[in-house]
Amino acid sequence: MAKKAASFAALGGLVFSTDAGRHCPDCRQPVDACTCKRTLIPEGDGIARVRRESKGRGGKTVTTVTGVPLAEDALKDLAKTLKQRCGTGGALKDGVIEIQGDHVETLLAELVKQGFKAKKSGG
Repeated sequence: MAKKAASFAALGGLVFSTDAGRHCPDCRQPVDACTCKRTLIPEGDGIARVRRESKGRGGKTVTTVTGVPLAEDALKDLAKTLKQRCGTGGALKDGVIEIQGDHVETLLAELVKQGFKAKKSGG
C-alpha cells in the first residue's frame, strides 16, 4: 500500500475531484475563487470602443463598451458607475460592458472624463 501512495504523490497529488467543481488550469483554484484571471488586464490597443447594437436582442437597443484596459474587479466598478451615470440597467459579460438603451454620447463623455481613450465605433 505504501508503494501506491508514493507513486500517487509522485504524479502530483489529486488527479480528479468533484468536490469544488471546475478548477482553473493555471492557479488550480476553483473557478469562482480563481485569482489569476481577475488580475489579468485584457490585451488590446487601450482604446475603449463604444457602439450601439440592436441585432439579436429582440429589437432592443444596447450600448456596448469594449477594450477597456482594466482588470475584472475594476471593470465591474466602472460598469456600475456607467450604469448609474446613464440611469439604466446593464451587465458585464466577458469583458464587455452592456448598458441598456442608446447612451453612446453620454458614455463617451464619461469615459473621457475618467481618463480613458474612447472612440465611437460602428455606424
